[in-house]
Amino acid sequence: MPLIHRDVSWLSFNYRVLQEAKDPSVPLFEKIKFLGIYSSNLDEFFRVRVASLRSLIRLKKKTKRQMHYSPEEMLAQIKDIVDQQQVEFSEIYQKQIIPQLRACNIIILRPKNLTVAQQEFITKYFEEKLIEHLQPILIIKNKIRTFLVNNALYLAVTLQTSGKTNRYAVVKIPSDKFPRFLELPTQNAKEKAIILLDEIVRYNLPALFPGYSVQGAHSVKMTRDAELHIEDEYSGNLIDKIRKSLAKRNIGQGTRFVYDRKIPKKTLNFLSAALNMSSKDLQPEGRYHNNFDFFGFPNFGFDHLKDQKLPPLSHPILKDKRSMFKLISKKDQLLHFPYQKYDYVIRFLELAALDPDVTHIKIAQYRVAKNSQIISALRIALQEGKEVMVFMEVKARFDEEANLDWAVLLEEWGAKVLYSLPELKVHAKLLQITRDEKEGPKNYAYLGTGNFNEDTSRIYEDYGLMTADPRITEEVAGVFNYLENGIRPSAHLQHLMVGQFRMRRNIYRLIEQEIKNAKSGKPASITIKLNSIQDRRMIKRLYEASNAGVKIRMIIRGLCSVVPGIPKFSKNIEIISIVDRFLEHSRIYIFHNDGNPKVYLASADWMTRNLYYRIECAFPIYDDDLRQEILDFIEICWKDNLKARILDAEQKNLYNWNDQEPWRAQLKTYEYYEEKLRKHKNKK
Repeated sequence: MPLIHRDVSWLSFNYRVLQEAKDPSVPLFEKIKFLGIYSSNLDEFFRVRVASLRSLIRLKKKTKRQMHYSPEEMLAQIKDIVDQQQVEFSEIYQKQIIPQLRACNIIILRPKNLTVAQQEFITKYFEEKLIEHLQPILIIKNKIRTFLVNNALYLAVTLQTSGKTNRYAVVKIPSDKFPRFLELPTQNAKEKAIILLDEIVRYNLPALFPGYSVQGAHSVKMTRDAELHIEDEYSGNLIDKIRKSLAKRNIGQGTRFVYDRKIPKKTLNFLSAALNMSSKDLQPEGRYHNNFDFFGFPNFGFDHLKDQKLPPLSHPILKDKRSMFKLISKKDQLLHFPYQKYDYVIRFLELAALDPDVTHIKIAQYRVAKNSQIISALRIALQEGKEVMVFMEVKARFDEEANLDWAVLLEEWGAKVLYSLPELKVHAKLLQITRDEKEGPKNYAYLGTGNFNEDTSRIYEDYGLMTADPRITEEVAGVFNYLENGIRPSAHLQHLMVGQFRMRRNIYRLIEQEIKNAKSGKPASITIKLNSIQDRRMIKRLYEASNAGVKIRMIIRGLCSVVPGIPKFSKNIEIISIVDRFLEHSRIYIFHNDGNPKVYLASADWMTRNLYYRIECAFPIYDDDLRQEILDFIEICWKDNLKARILDAEQKNLYNWNDQEPWRAQLKTYEYYEEKLRKHKNKK
């Protein structure tokens, strides 16, 4: 069965991000931001995926023979791909970004290009602000191993004594305390001059090493294993284990040593020996590392170098309505972020908090915003005497500590807080509100494809459904009952597809129905939009459907192990990937169903982890208008010929350019919702 390895496919996805940095249609400051996104993605990849492959190498030979690939060969392939991408990254930065900045009168300077006044400026900055935060470390061969902090910037300095003996040292750049980019004074009022923090330290190195002659300085960085490596047991205090593991995360085993490719070989050999890094751990880059700091690149108020503003739109029905409960009782309401305002989700919770008829609020949290209005609304609900239950997933990678801190606060305020389940992550995005009404207690629900996080809602494309339909709300209550009391809802789930409770089996059934229809000569198709697809068994079912004549369209943002267009496997499968200003995050499953489409929104990608090791939720869209809205959105996406790439076996990432009118899905989607809003106003 043809498959693309998940890590190779993921690197191909990250290359699509890098492509945005050289796309002529992307504004300059957005190109710089994409360089930052690419670098941030790659750092996490090495901290998680490469660390995982390293651990697989340590398995016994018998176990490794049962695997579908060689971790050693995969690491070598990853290194080759990343090395090639890093060369292109440097070329984009040096040959495209720098000249384009210069054309806009923004100059990035090195010490050798500074005027006397600018030299004095950075010397003063160094003496007054930086020097107290710098601790140069001499490296002594065959002594205590030198330790580099995870993902921190360092200068590897070559020194010479008066006796011409070479010594080596490292100096940590305090980019965690100071801006990476510093504006310099200039005599030309129209010119903006910038210098990197690294260069200021580099220029002033002689002050740090009196008695030595500084022969050279080259940037280096260590990336470390980010896995917590905790035993996810049924007994013991999981919270304590996580807190103790978090304290060790930044001192995990090194997975990558990045260095300036111009560093002398002798210096590199000395450093790699001192750091206990082998040649396969070494990755050459350009003069600068930690390029995710490009997120903080100064914009000088030059809005013309950024994307046009697309402020979130009002929802045509929920707009200016206080009685959300009545509106939702009459008709399901669908929100699409960031095209529409996330405020309605917050308002829904705030209204519930203040409504005297609301008795209970239950919510599943995965990633929480830094200054969360969702949490603030829950606090108000507690102050108003509501019973609040929060399931806090404390195994959400890189958000563990923040989630633990929020959980402690919620408990202090009086909420019932439940924590991670053994051997499972709860990834479903669910909210339940119980309200006393004339007919008795009534449940309302919010189900989403993305987190309850107002920060990410501004840049992540996601859907949220507000409903009072008892077919859905009763099953949402069943999921919460499982989280609270361990009572399995599988026998009662007729509408939701929930991970751990027949989600996979239900998806199989929907695929099998399309196969049956195709074999009967009926129209049959499957359309899915996902972040990632890797699960072998699910891919096998899609191949079987393709062979049966089912037309399959896939929109996959990230990693995709499916190989389209292969005879006897996937000749009826087409795949595109859209990378643009918003991160495509919603998961959508559409089955033709002989002309009566079944449409699901979901929290679940088709990864083994989602289908086996998580509580996920896919929910049906029963309202005809809302179902059509989602079908319209998919067609808008499929017509993209500016930002869509064609996914194929060779991982070429060719743009889906054609002779049709220029069509950029994200802008067209925004126009779609503008038009809906306009039509609603005209009806009035």
